[in-house]
Amino acid sequence: MAFHQHTLANGLQIVGESNPEALSVGMAIWCRTGARDETPDISGVSHYLEHMVFKGSARRTSFEVNRDFSRIGADNNAWTSEENTCYYASVLPEFLPQLADVLADMLRPALRQADFDTEKTVILDEIARYEVQPMSAAYETARKIYYGDHPLGYSVLGSSASVAALTRDRMQEYFDRRYVASNMHVAVAGKFDWAEIVELVEANCGHWPKGEVGREHRHQAGGVGGIHMMPRPADKVAQEYMILISPSPSASSPMRYNASALTAIVGDSSGSRFFWALVDPGLADSVGMGWDGNDSSGANYVSLSCEPDKAVECYEIIREILADVQENGVTEEELRLALAKITSREVRAAERTGYRMRAVGQDWTYLNEYRSLDTELAAWDLVSVAGIRELLDAWPLTDYSTFALGPLESLA
Repeated sequence: MAFHQHTLANGLQIVGESNPEALSVGMAIWCRTGARDETPDISGVSHYLEHMVFKGSARRTSFEVNRDFSRIGADNNAWTSEENTCYYASVLPEFLPQLADVLADMLRPALRQADFDTEKTVILDEIARYEVQPMSAAYETARKIYYGDHPLGYSVLGSSASVAALTRDRMQEYFDRRYVASNMHVAVAGKFDWAEIVELVEANCGHWPKGEVGREHRHQAGGVGGIHMMPRPADKVAQEYMILISPSPSASSPMRYNASALTAIVGDSSGSRFFWALVDPGLADSVGMGWDGNDSSGANYVSLSCEPDKAVECYEIIREILADVQENGVTEEELRLALAKITSREVRAAERTGYRMRAVGQDWTYLNEYRSLDTELAAWDLVSVAGIRELLDAWPLTDYSTFALGPLESLA
């Protein structure tokens, strides 16, 4: 493996991890923009814009974008989060020139009014479908209440009202402001020639405009505490859904490894404390815990779904487990088993070009550095029971806010 980095004259950064043994190559174009970079009146524009990018450029229609990906056998897609939008594809190495051409071209979208109007219907339908999915509704409402006036609480999809009111010109303004070269980078992983990559990106992206763009409200969000009930009629929502959120380290914090290990011990999908106490005995349909690191902020999320008549009991068990971990920490054996699962997943995932493409791009986004698989494994080796104790002292698991959606009106 070898790492490469280059910056074009317009500020666009290119990073790559070359692997001569790989049989494919992945390329992703990242833009540091997402729901938290919006304002309430244009909530959802980042995700809506992601859809519009696939609708074509001055050179290509929507059909031609899809056709040109298909012709080179590309595995391509995109995603939008609270903080980033990423467009990516994996191909055989011989198709890199065509891939660079279509990816870069679609990142200068035409934003045709007819396409904008058609896609608005698609987005509004997507919002409506998510609103009737109880866990999605619980998650969205929980985040909104938990984060308060912090923009990390903004919905990635936006609301029906904000999307319905959004105009094509407002989207163009947002694109012109956020999709500038200095706010984007290209990440490549797999089998490639670095000189060719630089030449291809320069040819296809070197004309992208420069621009100064930043991000506001870069501080930790602390939460609201308490229990927040969201009652729904039993004939509409049969299960009780719960979300518990507590503050945790940010995506760039050295404690992020401790945070991931701790949440795996407490709430991994198999072999965790939550699993043995709630899922294995049949009290809950599902329960899990995970760490989510963001720019300058982070949070732990506990999610639970169960029968309403078991919700209070499940909630008390969750509270007891979190209190016990907070007071007594974790054991060496729990940590050993958690790290075995985590590192095994990391190694197996790293065999896939697409995974390394995303890892390299994400590390550059949050850390502005390259981290090889060996570097990551060495970092996991440093996680210790003492380190998790330090994490618990700084970020208590018991500082959670509780949100429940379902037939119940109280968890008392």
